[in-house]
Amino acid sequence: MIKIAKTHNRQIELRSFGFSLRRCFAMLAAMLLLSACANQEEEDTLVKNITDAYEKAQTSMENGNYRRAIQIFEALQGRFPFSDLSKQIHLQLMYAYHKSGQQERAIDAADTFMRENPTHTRIDYALYIKALANFESDRTFLERWFRRNVRGRPPRGAETAFSLFRRLIERYPASSYADDAKQRMIYLKNRLAAYENSVASYYIRSGAYVAAVNRAKTALELYNGADSNIESLKLLLKAYEGLGMNDLADDTRRVIEENSSTDG
Repeated sequence: MIKIAKTHNRQIELRSFGFSLRRCFAMLAAMLLLSACANQEEEDTLVKNITDAYEKAQTSMENGNYRRAIQIFEALQGRFPFSDLSKQIHLQLMYAYHKSGQQERAIDAADTFMRENPTHTRIDYALYIKALANFESDRTFLERWFRRNVRGRPPRGAETAFSLFRRLIERYPASSYADDAKQRMIYLKNRLAAYENSVASYYIRSGAYVAAVNRAKTALELYNGADSNIESLKLLLKAYEGLGMNDLADDTRRVIEENSSTDG
């Protein structure tokens, strides 16, 4: 049975963009009130209102009330769409969408952030959230709650998630999310290889040996190191035997024996 590695989602940390969030709030308030020649008291009041709203959203996130956090963050982002504060809120929003089960919105938010901020220091986080959202979209209610065997179900978001986690590791090896990505890739590699084996087995039962060979090879080449690689080799052997390709069947049989003796 394929088991997912025990990992945890890291809630996004507040990062400075060269100045504090409070200073960012103050700058926004000053911009809004500048034309009205606002006094210091009015500016301080507006800063406090913005700060209170942001902190309320943060508290909602910490308490798991993601939908409330989303409402507040979206309101703030709508009011300050082109500010540095908006970028920070955008990062918070994609996390809240993901945690509230709105995976499509999380993916869209991550894509938008990466497209609009290609050199931002938190691009690795946006990529991580996009991968997580695809990862979760592949795991159905039945799988999460009843541990149903899903090896025969099409992988859907699993392939995309695997590719995104790999991109994260390759582009940002020092990212604080790289280790978690590696653990999730182990699960995904097993998941995807098992699916290829399931399809290969179906093709063998149907007498479609060439198709079975292709599927078994995919499992071995793309997901090398998966738990089910020996099964992939055995399916490849059956397919070669069905095709009468005795030389290739003998080679595959030797590889199986060598790997079995190594495992033993």
